[in-house]
Amino acid sequence: MRSPIGLIAGGGQFPLLFAEAARSRGRKVVAIGHVGETMPELADRADVIHWVRLGQLGRIIRHFRREGVHETVFCGTITKTRIFRDVFPDLKGLSLWKRIDARQDDAILCAVAAALEREGIRVLASTCYLDHLFFPRGVLSRRRPDAAQMEDIRFGWRIAREIGRLDIGQCVVVRDRSVLAVEAIEGTDAAIRRGGELAGSGAVVVKLKKPGQDFRFDLPATGATTVKTLAAVRGSVLAVEAGQSLIFDREAMVAAADRAGLVLVGLAENRDGIPEM
Repeated sequence: MRSPIGLIAGGGQFPLLFAEAARSRGRKVVAIGHVGETMPELADRADVIHWVRLGQLGRIIRHFRREGVHETVFCGTITKTRIFRDVFPDLKGLSLWKRIDARQDDAILCAVAAALEREGIRVLASTCYLDHLFFPRGVLSRRRPDAAQMEDIRFGWRIAREIGRLDIGQCVVVRDRSVLAVEAIEGTDAAIRRGGELAGSGAVVVKLKKPGQDFRFDLPATGATTVKTLAAVRGSVLAVEAGQSLIFDREAMVAAADRAGLVLVGLAENRDGIPEM
């Protein structure tokens, strides 16, 4: 039997999908669930689950050592604003936290991954068993983007790529080639609500991977909730980088877009860096 694989789980359904896929490939799944973030249902999908609080890196390492885990993945979301109020670091976690200069996504996750690998625990790409979850290229909705919406997509694409380069966020909200909201620590849905309120209607949301994205963690992801949030503010378009981000609940997502009359589209850059369907 192959060695067990670790699963460091945040919130959402991604950890559940990973656990199912890994077990279908003959891997025993040893999950680390985060209290207040990870769905309790993960206990039924993994072979073993241990619960920790944010920042308890030492406990994660001890659990993996006892279970014989030498490979792990990061899957799922962590509510980023919790770093200001709900972190309970153990000694190893506190030591690592003090050494991180910039408390941004990539810096934090890369530091944790490096600490795990120093302990002999290799961090794999979170999609290693889930290639089918990548967002497809083309128009998924009944409605296609018109010329003005394509202008906004191309404009938003350039802005989103730049904020990604600065490790600020992965998503922007634009209208008429004006930036209405930039995703930061609050997350995609909150950015959509904020930008959508300013737009009044017709907001265009563009979500991309960061330049040099580390596929081991923090891939951009969208799902039915993203579309419903955009519909609630009378937005018009959700444009996502195809093959570089994840899509959850595809059927429900497309159905929600069609009910609201939204454009749902996956694009890829050409050699000139311009997004195309």
